[in-house]
Parts: sequence; C-alpha cells; structure tokens
Amino acid sequence: MKQIIFLFFIPLFLHAKSYYVEAGEMFNVEPQLLWVIAKTESSFDTKALNKNKNGTYDIGIMQINSIHLPELKEKYNIKKEDLYNPRVNIHIGAMILKRCLDKHKGNLTNGVTCYNGRIKDNPYGKKVLEELSLALETYNIKENNNVASKND
Repeated sequence: MKQIIFLFFIPLFLHAKSYYVEAGEMFNVEPQLLWVIAKTESSFDTKALNKNKNGTYDIGIMQINSIHLPELKEKYNIKKEDLYNPRVNIHIGAMILKRCLDKHKGNLTNGVTCYNGRIKDNPYGKKVLEELSLALETYNIKENNNVASKND
C-alpha cells in the first residue's frame, strides 16, 4: 500500500516542480528561489491560509497576500479560490517577486524581503537566501555523489 501511495504522489511533485521552472522562465526569476519561498512560506501546503496581524491573509503555496486580490481580479480575472491552484499561485508569486526584485534592483536581500512585506527589521530575505544557499549546497553534494541529477 505504501508503494501505491508513493507512486501516486510522484506525478504531483513533478508537476509542482515544473511550475517553478515555468514561472521562473516567464518572470525571469530563479526557479530554485521560488521553491525556497514556497518551502518557507507554506511548507509546500497548497491549501495554506494564514491570517496576518494587520487583517490581511495569505493564500496557497506561495502565500499570496490578500492585498493583491483586487489587482488580480481586475487585470487577470483571478479570484481567491484560484490561488489554491499551485500553478496559478506559483505564477502569481513569481510575478510579485519579480516586481520586488525590480524595485530593489541590486539588493537581492531587500528584493526577497519585499515579497514578504515590510523591509525594515525583517529578517525574511536573509532567511530565504540562507535556505537557498543550503539547498544548493546539498543539491551539489548529492549531484557530485551521483545521487541526484539536474533532471530529478
């Protein structure tokens, strides 16, 4: 039974993995960075919904803040419910991240922190970039030991 469950989840993981690549290419952001943000924001929970102290809430795998809902509805006809779709959510997350990176050009930490909201006294960008560095180191070690490959 465990083997059947495992085999069932493999295609779901591969689809999500391709969404990071697809969104990264579309918005010119690193797919690995999108992956780490999803891990940090929701632990890859596509149904995550978290309320913030300021009354807004964050939706889905990339935790898209509800402050973006009016623009998403007006420009792209995307509703709150649509953000539970991992492909839609990852693409919107990539779009928001790209805006932040462009806004803080030259300062990657602030660009990533902007994705989370406020910049001042917010360790988010540093935390995400440290997690990205660790993930890349782990990947490179595994790759050098022939445990993983770029096609995984």
